[in-house]
Amino acid sequence: MEVDSDTPYSNSKPSGEASSSVQMDSEDLIAKEKQDGGIEQSLEKLQIEESSTKFKRKPVIIIVIGMAGSGKTTFLHRLVCHTQASKLRGYVINLDPAVLTLPFGANIDIRDTVKYKEVMKQFNLGPNGGILTSLNLFATKFDEVISVVERRADQLDYVLVDTPGQIEIFTWSASGAIITEAFASTFPTVIAYVVDTPRSSSPATFMSNMLYACSILYKTRLPLVLAFNKTDVAQHQFALEWMEDFEVFHTALESDQSYTSTLTRSLSLVLDEFYKNLRSAGVSAVTGAGMDEFFKVIEASAEDYMDNYKADLDKRRTEKGRLEEDRRRENMDKLRKDMEKSEGETIVVSPGLKDKKVAMLEDEDEEEEEEDEEDYEVFSEDDEDMIDDDDDDDDEEVTGFSF
Repeated sequence: MEVDSDTPYSNSKPSGEASSSVQMDSEDLIAKEKQDGGIEQSLEKLQIEESSTKFKRKPVIIIVIGMAGSGKTTFLHRLVCHTQASKLRGYVINLDPAVLTLPFGANIDIRDTVKYKEVMKQFNLGPNGGILTSLNLFATKFDEVISVVERRADQLDYVLVDTPGQIEIFTWSASGAIITEAFASTFPTVIAYVVDTPRSSSPATFMSNMLYACSILYKTRLPLVLAFNKTDVAQHQFALEWMEDFEVFHTALESDQSYTSTLTRSLSLVLDEFYKNLRSAGVSAVTGAGMDEFFKVIEASAEDYMDNYKADLDKRRTEKGRLEEDRRRENMDKLRKDMEKSEGETIVVSPGLKDKKVAMLEDEDEEEEEEDEEDYEVFSEDDEDMIDDDDDDDDEEVTGFSF
């Protein structure tokens, strides 16, 4: 992975501290991941539980998530152009290893660290498996990404993060959780969910999008902003009306009396509370309409993060640390009691599951050897002569066969 100089949006490659320590090939990353115990221990490496760095109110992290084809990358390109035109200091991170070309310059690009096609060839994976594995490999070194952003925190207003087109790879993977929690533990973080407005004009499709947005909110526990994209093709006012008044949404379903329509009516009532605290903005990635409104909503969500979400995050981190301390204290007490009972005698540690499996395999091998020896003892000399005669007959048949 290579990062640029201190200038935002610069495409020049550095010769300084960040690039030399982060560049690793896929084989070294795999070996490192196995040595450290996998992605689960990456949280400890990132020191999310006990962050040594002071929490910074700036920059605001905007993680852009969206369904394939919703215009997510084009929308991020428009965000980059808007920040440059508005003289806002921005920083771009690309987390999509499978993208061929980017319409914007990325300050940190996953493609500089992990080669997507090489990962597919080396591990014999398909497209989705290659993206997921590449993201997992990158997550093992994400602490260096956080340190790079921290060094530039005073010079930045926003950090724009582009995610893979396959939305489930980021939202429901361990690497996605690591990256999201790493950002949220250091900076105000907001999730921008891009919605394809023309495709959502159908009530069933609209409900599917809202259910997925609700699941992302529960999964990340971060402020969520709906960005209704492609408003140059279809306005998003119908979506706002459906969210504000469920009776209007029921009216749109009157022509359909199927089971799906009945279920959609019930779900609209369930999501009524979800809609009340949900912020949204209509934008167009092509024309740039609605960008000012979108950044106003982002600022409001960042304030909401500082008032509500950060307190919940600190509470969860404190609870996690307390549980870890209780577990450590319990282990120490158990060790102390064992030492007191032994009174200086030698303690025989019981073998683990692997040792037990090895012992069971050795016992099975010994039993098989004993059975083989018993079989050998059953044979008599006459049996041996009969076996020799059979072998001689076989030899004669073989020698008598000619090509």
